[in-house]
Amino acid sequence: MNPYTFIPDVFTQIQPPEKGMLSHTLVNDDHIKIILFGFAPGQGLTAHMAPMPATIHILKGDATLTLGDDTHDISAGALIHMQPKLTHGIVAKTAVTMLLFLLKAAREN
Repeated sequence: MNPYTFIPDVFTQIQPPEKGMLSHTLVNDDHIKIILFGFAPGQGLTAHMAPMPATIHILKGDATLTLGDDTHDISAGALIHMQPKLTHGIVAKTAVTMLLFLLKAAREN
């Protein structure tokens, strides 16, 4: 097993589609799962929750993010860290590229 993952440019791994959503898992081990998402305008993830802490990093685009009862307009550069079981969802306003980090080692049972 390689002791590291090296991706020189995540933007070469996925392009937001014209319609729908794409995702590509970049890392998945016992401690963390890192998923790269591409959303077409108007697409996203409906409200859901995760049993572990999660971090979202918006790399490109603009979106509306729901965190619990709060709604935020976010853009490239936004970084959001969420505690386990926080209801959250996202809808892209423009084409969006986003990284999602799931911290499996801190999973709540």
